[in-house]
Amino acid sequence: MSGAHRWRRGRERFKRRIALVLLVFLTLVGIGASTVASWLFDAVGVPGNHLRHQLTPFFLIAMMVGVMLLLTFFTVMRRVGSPMGDIVSAAHRVGSGDYGVRLEERGPRFLRVVARSFNSMTAQLQLQDQQRRQLMADIAHELRTPLSVIQGRLEGLVDGVYPRDEARMAELLEDTRMLARLVDDLRTLANAEAGNLPLRKEPTDLSVLLHDSVASFAAEARDGQIDLRVEETNELPLVEIDPLRIREVLTNLIANAVRHTSAGGRILVTAEASAGRVEVAVVDTGSGIPPEELPRIFDRFYKGASSRGSGLGLTIARNLVLAHGGEITADSEPGRGTRIRFSLPVKPPEMEL
Repeated sequence: MSGAHRWRRGRERFKRRIALVLLVFLTLVGIGASTVASWLFDAVGVPGNHLRHQLTPFFLIAMMVGVMLLLTFFTVMRRVGSPMGDIVSAAHRVGSGDYGVRLEERGPRFLRVVARSFNSMTAQLQLQDQQRRQLMADIAHELRTPLSVIQGRLEGLVDGVYPRDEARMAELLEDTRMLARLVDDLRTLANAEAGNLPLRKEPTDLSVLLHDSVASFAAEARDGQIDLRVEETNELPLVEIDPLRIREVLTNLIANAVRHTSAGGRILVTAEASAGRVEVAVVDTGSGIPPEELPRIFDRFYKGASSRGSGLGLTIARNLVLAHGGEITADSEPGRGTRIRFSLPVKPPEMEL
């Protein structure tokens, strides 16, 4: 049985139950009205049928008013019950995994609000389901590449195509390390997006962290004839952060800048404190990012035409910055370079007054 058919059956079943309740209610009201009328006549000791006939119009009017009230009640229940039936049936469809269901916004205002909220919820669930499926496909694709390389090298060694020397063993070891880095990146990203990433925050001298991060790329920058340096516009306060995670952010940003900056270029890492926040920027004079790619550079597994990485570095950097209560943005001009900025609160949000 299809989801739509079950939905229609559920809706009709709900309507039949409402109708049954109303029928029972009307029957009880009729019996009650007759009983009350008989009781009143007997209580006042109405003699004969003459006075009963005189009082009958009043009871008829009362019955008409009662019927009108019941009709009004039936109309209101129909106006409320039908949208409520739609909500109940749609909830069953969502529970069975059909996130494409949407409700028509009708009925009283409060039910229209409920329908609007329900539609927003199902849209978010549908988007998350699509992202989950896409993530699984992306992970399978990214893992397949290094595994295929390792498998090919091993088959070559077994078949005697490649010599079993230290050079080949070193290549295999490097392939496994790359695969391990990819798995670590995936784990970090999954924990960050789920809000389960442990942060060991402590007062940190961001200036020292910046210089250490830049120093780790000094040899690579020197070999590529790139001017890599740090510039601080004012004295930086101690920042309540996880130094290892923020160093990971800096490492991703500087590595991307070095990778896309040619000989004779410059990479400047700046830091400035203002209004309870510290803003860090990595500015390079590299090839830049095309305008059509710029809005997507923080998406997981997104790689531009000239990218050689896994497509996770900037995504991880964004999630780590957000986990610290910060913000990260990027602007670029093709042929003139890229600037990626992120800001961090001096104190974490839970400590701010």
